[in-house]
Amino acid sequence: MVTAPLKIVVLGATGMAGSRIVTEALTRGHHVTATARTHAEAPAHDRLNRLAADVTDPEVLPQAIAGADVVISALPARGVLPLFAQLAEQVRTSGVRVAFVGGAGSLRHPDGGRVIDQPGFREEWKPEASAHVELLDRLRTLPDDVDWTFLSPSALFLPGERTTAFRIGGDDLLTDAEGASRISAEDYAIALLDEIETPAHRRRRFTVGY
Repeated sequence: MVTAPLKIVVLGATGMAGSRIVTEALTRGHHVTATARTHAEAPAHDRLNRLAADVTDPEVLPQAIAGADVVISALPARGVLPLFAQLAEQVRTSGVRVAFVGGAGSLRHPDGGRVIDQPGFREEWKPEASAHVELLDRLRTLPDDVDWTFLSPSALFLPGERTTAFRIGGDDLLTDAEGASRISAEDYAIALLDEIETPAHRRRRFTVGY
Protein backbone atom coordinates (compact mmCIF):
# COMPACT_ATOMS: atom_id res chain seq x y z
CA MET A 1 0.00 0.00 0.00
CA VAL A 2 1.31 3.42 -0.97
CA THR A 3 1.80 5.71 2.03
CA ALA A 4 3.29 8.72 0.22
CA PRO A 5 2.59 10.40 -3.13
CA LEU A 6 4.48 8.95 -6.07
CA LYS A 7 6.22 10.79 -8.87
CA ILE A 8 4.53 9.39 -11.98
CA VAL A 9 5.52 10.15 -15.57
CA VAL A 10 2.82 9.46 -18.16
CA LEU A 11 4.05 9.14 -21.74
CA GLY A 12 1.31 9.87 -24.25
CA ALA A 13 -0.64 11.80 -21.64
CA THR A 14 -3.16 13.48 -23.93
CA GLY A 15 -4.70 10.37 -25.51
CA MET A 16 -7.85 8.60 -24.39
CA ALA A 17 -6.11 6.32 -21.90
CA GLY A 18 -3.30 8.69 -20.95
CA SER A 19 -5.57 11.59 -20.07
CA ARG A 20 -7.71 9.40 -17.80
CA ILE A 21 -4.61 7.99 -16.12
CA VAL A 22 -3.35 11.51 -15.42
CA THR A 23 -6.70 12.49 -13.90
CA GLU A 24 -6.88 9.36 -11.75
CA ALA A 25 -3.32 9.79 -10.50
CA LEU A 26 -3.93 13.41 -9.54
CA THR A 27 -7.19 12.46 -7.79
CA ARG A 28 -5.16 10.06 -5.64
CA GLY A 29 -2.66 12.74 -4.63
CA HIS A 30 0.29 11.74 -6.81
CA HIS A 31 2.66 14.10 -8.62
CA VAL A 32 2.38 13.71 -12.39
CA THR A 33 4.53 14.73 -15.33
CA ALA A 34 2.28 14.51 -18.37
CA THR A 35 4.38 14.11 -21.51
CA ALA A 36 3.04 14.61 -25.03
CA ARG A 37 4.08 16.31 -28.23
CA THR A 38 1.52 19.06 -27.64
CA HIS A 39 -0.83 20.03 -24.83
CA ALA A 40 -4.18 21.75 -25.12
CA GLU A 41 -4.95 24.64 -22.81
CA ALA A 42 -6.15 23.31 -19.46
CA PRO A 43 -6.43 24.55 -15.87
CA ALA A 44 -3.21 24.49 -13.88
CA HIS A 45 -2.75 21.94 -11.12
CA ASP A 46 -0.11 22.19 -8.40
CA ARG A 47 0.85 18.51 -8.75
CA LEU A 48 0.87 18.42 -12.55
CA ASN A 49 3.78 19.28 -14.82
CA ARG A 50 2.98 19.32 -18.53
CA LEU A 51 5.99 18.51 -20.67
CA ALA A 52 5.73 19.14 -24.41
CA ALA A 53 8.31 16.78 -25.87
CA ASP A 54 8.78 14.04 -28.43
CA VAL A 55 9.92 11.05 -26.36
CA THR A 56 10.80 9.15 -29.53
CA ASP A 57 13.89 11.39 -29.61
CA PRO A 58 16.68 9.37 -27.90
CA GLU A 59 17.93 12.49 -26.13
CA VAL A 60 14.51 13.43 -24.76
CA LEU A 61 13.40 10.14 -23.19
CA PRO A 62 15.98 10.07 -20.34
CA GLN A 63 15.13 13.65 -19.44
CA ALA A 64 11.40 12.95 -19.51
CA ILE A 65 11.55 10.05 -17.05
CA ALA A 66 14.36 11.30 -14.79
CA GLY A 67 13.42 11.27 -11.12
CA ALA A 68 10.26 9.24 -11.58
CA ASP A 69 9.08 6.49 -9.26
CA VAL A 70 6.86 5.03 -11.98
CA VAL A 71 6.67 5.50 -15.75
CA ILE A 72 3.38 4.75 -17.50
CA SER A 73 3.47 4.40 -21.27
CA ALA A 74 0.15 5.22 -22.90
CA LEU A 75 1.86 5.54 -26.26
CA PRO A 76 0.74 3.47 -29.26
CA ALA A 77 2.67 0.21 -29.30
CA ARG A 78 4.05 1.06 -32.73
CA GLY A 79 5.61 4.12 -31.11
CA VAL A 80 7.03 2.17 -28.17
CA LEU A 81 8.77 -0.60 -30.12
CA PRO A 82 11.50 1.64 -31.63
CA LEU A 83 12.19 2.95 -28.10
CA PHE A 84 12.04 -0.44 -26.43
CA ALA A 85 15.73 -1.14 -25.84
CA GLN A 86 16.43 2.39 -24.61
CA LEU A 87 13.38 2.49 -22.34
CA ALA A 88 14.10 -0.95 -20.87
CA GLU A 89 17.69 -0.02 -20.11
CA GLN A 90 16.69 3.35 -18.65
CA VAL A 91 14.18 1.84 -16.21
CA ARG A 92 16.53 -1.03 -15.35
CA THR A 93 19.43 1.20 -14.38
CA SER A 94 17.24 3.66 -12.47
CA GLY A 95 15.10 1.05 -10.72
CA VAL A 96 11.92 2.71 -11.95
CA ARG A 97 8.80 0.63 -12.44
CA VAL A 98 7.24 0.84 -15.90
CA ALA A 99 3.63 0.08 -16.82
CA PHE A 100 2.25 -0.23 -20.33
CA VAL A 101 -1.23 0.45 -21.63
CA GLY A 102 -1.60 -2.73 -23.64
CA GLY A 103 -4.02 -4.16 -26.17
CA ALA A 104 -6.65 -6.87 -26.06
CA GLY A 105 -5.45 -8.69 -29.17
CA SER A 106 -3.01 -10.98 -27.35
CA LEU A 107 -5.61 -12.16 -24.80
CA ARG A 108 -7.01 -15.68 -25.04
CA HIS A 109 -10.47 -15.73 -26.56
CA PRO A 110 -13.18 -17.95 -25.00
CA ASP A 111 -13.51 -19.74 -28.36
CA GLY A 112 -9.80 -20.62 -28.33
CA GLY A 113 -6.72 -18.89 -29.69
CA ARG A 114 -5.92 -15.22 -29.40
CA VAL A 115 -8.39 -12.39 -29.87
CA ILE A 116 -6.35 -11.05 -32.78
CA ASP A 117 -6.70 -14.38 -34.63
CA GLN A 118 -10.50 -14.59 -34.37
CA PRO A 119 -12.66 -14.33 -37.51
CA GLY A 120 -14.08 -10.85 -37.65
CA PHE A 121 -11.10 -9.10 -36.06
CA ARG A 122 -10.97 -6.02 -38.22
CA GLU A 123 -8.02 -5.66 -40.57
CA GLU A 124 -7.52 -1.99 -39.73
CA TRP A 125 -6.93 -2.92 -36.08
CA LYS A 126 -4.27 -5.53 -36.82
CA PRO A 127 -1.15 -3.33 -37.22
CA GLU A 128 -1.48 -1.79 -33.75
CA ALA A 129 -2.76 -5.04 -32.20
CA SER A 130 0.20 -6.92 -33.66
CA ALA A 131 2.56 -4.31 -32.24
CA HIS A 132 1.04 -4.85 -28.79
CA VAL A 133 1.59 -8.60 -29.18
CA GLU A 134 5.24 -7.97 -30.05
CA LEU A 135 5.67 -5.53 -27.17
CA LEU A 136 4.35 -8.06 -24.67
CA ASP A 137 6.58 -10.78 -26.13
CA ARG A 138 9.62 -8.52 -25.76
CA LEU A 139 8.73 -7.62 -22.18
CA ARG A 140 8.59 -11.30 -21.27
CA THR A 141 12.21 -11.73 -22.40
CA LEU A 142 13.61 -8.98 -20.17
CA PRO A 143 15.84 -9.82 -17.20
CA ASP A 144 14.31 -10.03 -13.75
CA ASP A 145 15.67 -6.64 -12.68
CA VAL A 146 13.32 -4.80 -15.06
CA ASP A 147 10.11 -4.11 -13.14
CA TRP A 148 7.26 -3.98 -15.67
CA THR A 149 3.55 -4.62 -15.97
CA PHE A 150 1.22 -4.64 -18.99
CA LEU A 151 -2.51 -4.02 -18.64
CA SER A 152 -4.70 -5.26 -21.48
CA PRO A 153 -8.14 -3.68 -21.71
CA SER A 154 -11.24 -5.57 -22.74
CA ALA A 155 -12.14 -5.79 -26.43
CA LEU A 156 -14.28 -2.63 -26.32
CA PHE A 157 -12.23 0.17 -24.75
CA LEU A 158 -13.89 3.57 -24.92
CA PRO A 159 -14.54 6.69 -22.82
CA GLY A 160 -17.34 6.12 -20.35
CA GLU A 161 -18.12 6.21 -16.66
CA ARG A 162 -15.98 5.79 -13.57
CA THR A 163 -17.95 2.98 -11.93
CA THR A 164 -15.25 1.10 -9.92
CA ALA A 165 -17.34 -2.06 -10.61
CA PHE A 166 -14.96 -4.14 -12.71
CA ARG A 167 -13.10 -7.45 -12.59
CA ILE A 168 -9.41 -8.23 -12.88
CA GLY A 169 -8.14 -11.18 -14.91
CA GLY A 170 -4.96 -12.68 -16.28
CA ASP A 171 -4.40 -13.77 -19.88
CA ASP A 172 -8.04 -14.54 -20.76
CA LEU A 173 -10.46 -12.05 -22.30
CA LEU A 174 -13.09 -11.04 -19.75
CA THR A 175 -16.74 -11.06 -20.86
CA ASP A 176 -19.94 -10.15 -19.05
CA ALA A 177 -23.13 -12.20 -18.70
CA GLU A 178 -24.21 -11.21 -22.22
CA GLY A 179 -20.86 -12.17 -23.70
CA ALA A 180 -19.70 -8.59 -24.24
CA SER A 181 -16.10 -7.62 -23.45
CA ARG A 182 -15.79 -3.98 -22.46
CA ILE A 183 -14.19 -1.51 -20.07
CA SER A 184 -14.36 2.27 -19.84
CA ALA A 185 -11.16 4.28 -20.03
CA GLU A 186 -12.05 5.72 -16.62
CA ASP A 187 -12.28 2.31 -14.93
CA TYR A 188 -9.19 1.13 -16.81
CA ALA A 189 -7.29 4.03 -15.21
CA ILE A 190 -8.50 2.94 -11.77
CA ALA A 191 -7.24 -0.60 -12.33
CA LEU A 192 -3.85 0.63 -13.51
CA LEU A 193 -3.39 3.03 -10.59
CA ASP A 194 -4.49 0.30 -8.16
CA GLU A 195 -1.66 -1.82 -9.59
CA ILE A 196 0.82 1.03 -9.30
CA GLU A 197 -0.08 1.64 -5.67
CA THR A 198 -0.39 -2.01 -4.63
CA PRO A 199 1.58 -4.19 -7.09
CA ALA A 200 0.08 -7.59 -7.76
CA HIS A 201 1.26 -8.23 -11.32
CA ARG A 202 5.00 -7.56 -11.41
CA ARG A 203 6.57 -8.79 -14.66
CA ARG A 204 3.15 -9.99 -15.80
CA ARG A 205 0.27 -9.02 -18.03
CA PHE A 206 -3.20 -8.69 -16.58
CA THR A 207 -6.56 -7.49 -17.86
CA VAL A 208 -9.63 -5.60 -16.68
CA GLY A 209 -13.27 -5.81 -17.73
CA TYR A 210 -16.88 -5.82 -16.60
